[in-house]
Amino acid sequence: MATSESTVKIYEITRVTPSPDSPNSANELTLPVTFFDTYWFKFPPVQSLYLYQLSESHSTLSYFNSEILPTLRQSLSLALSHYLPVAGYLKWPSDAAKPVVSYTPGDGVILTVAESNVANFDTLISNEMHKAKELHPLAPQLVLSDDKAGILALQITLFPGRGFCIGTSAHHAVYDGKIASMIMRSWAYLCKHGGNQLPPELTPSFDRSIIKDPSGLDILFLNQWRDIFADNHEFDSRSLRIPDEFDPISDDVVRATFEFTNKDIKRLRDKAWSKLDTNGEGKQHHHLSSFVLTLAYTTTCLVKTKGESDRDVVIDFGVDCRARLDPPAPPTYFGNCVVNYSNSAEARNFIGEEGFGFAIEMVSKLVQKVKRGVLEGAEMKVTNFYAPKLPGTQLIIVAGSPKLNVYEADFGLSSKLKKVEIVSIERDEAVFMAESREGNGGVEVGLALKKHEMEKFAALFYGGLRSLQD
Repeated sequence: MATSESTVKIYEITRVTPSPDSPNSANELTLPVTFFDTYWFKFPPVQSLYLYQLSESHSTLSYFNSEILPTLRQSLSLALSHYLPVAGYLKWPSDAAKPVVSYTPGDGVILTVAESNVANFDTLISNEMHKAKELHPLAPQLVLSDDKAGILALQITLFPGRGFCIGTSAHHAVYDGKIASMIMRSWAYLCKHGGNQLPPELTPSFDRSIIKDPSGLDILFLNQWRDIFADNHEFDSRSLRIPDEFDPISDDVVRATFEFTNKDIKRLRDKAWSKLDTNGEGKQHHHLSSFVLTLAYTTTCLVKTKGESDRDVVIDFGVDCRARLDPPAPPTYFGNCVVNYSNSAEARNFIGEEGFGFAIEMVSKLVQKVKRGVLEGAEMKVTNFYAPKLPGTQLIIVAGSPKLNVYEADFGLSSKLKKVEIVSIERDEAVFMAESREGNGGVEVGLALKKHEMEKFAALFYGGLRSLQD
């Protein structure tokens, strides 16, 4: 998404390299991609925003440039020395069957420093409805070419008198949401605590031998992506550019965030048990986690927002496979370790008195399927991204997870992380799920819909939660 000069003034574009004080930064590093990576090979970059509030005195241009920005740069350089692949590129050597992640001393992350010329910071950090395009100038562009692809781009934008935003654009073929959260939290940890050491839970593991692929899924997925874009003659099969297959975002698209409190989730769980007991199902057959409950409820509201019809509704979410592999991968394994699970049903099943119970059943069964084997049917999954859907199909794709701890990215600097957004959910009306920023065990859901749809969704969402209190 292009930066708009009418809302953002760019001061500089620089390259931040891993700290020269780290012995690691002087060494080349090459990582082979696994089938988890080639599964996401041509998926569009994921754009995220972290919005931090500052006091008025700490958010002047002079203080920001002299105190905050240098500290952010220094700690970023230190963080990159722990995450060298992020400073490198995705490349495809001419003699190799698949791409590699390559870091060479001198590589670094492109950092854009900018200032916002609009006074909408308070709206952006709230749950209020606002135009989706207002976030676009805050997200950087990832550099992609036929020969190599950047892995991470960053933009720091000052909102004078209010705070700042860190925007990221990440290549999904190199790492997943868990690592994206770890990178931000590592950068924040080093900024806040000083030094150059990370705690074990933020120290990445680069051992690729743990990922077994006896059936050659890595090449199979690459071939599937090649077939998907076979008609696009601008790209050869080894090009590292990513085709833009999405329509421009309409001016009528708005964003808003909806929160489930811990009490809301408890009431949803009580309602779910009453519905499931009515259907004669035993508790042991259902998995009523906060994720299942909040996704099922959000799904029913989204389906009702679109209205009743015979259209298909597809629920799709990613599953972290690290702990589910045999043997399991380390929890800090660097790379992708996610596959998507999905199922579909007709819209009418989600509407009416039994709609929530039906959605619970559907999501719960998907979770139970994961427990039986995360890679079951994996060879078919890439086509889910671009497979032709029946006309009118409603996709409900989950981005993020309440387990990623995105609100733990605390940089200190007298700042407070007020909001995390994923800009790229606009592409296909995805649902961004995260833990509550209040740290109270709740869940927040971010959406991008047309304005009249968002208004209808809000009425359904809040009306339904109020009815649980009666």
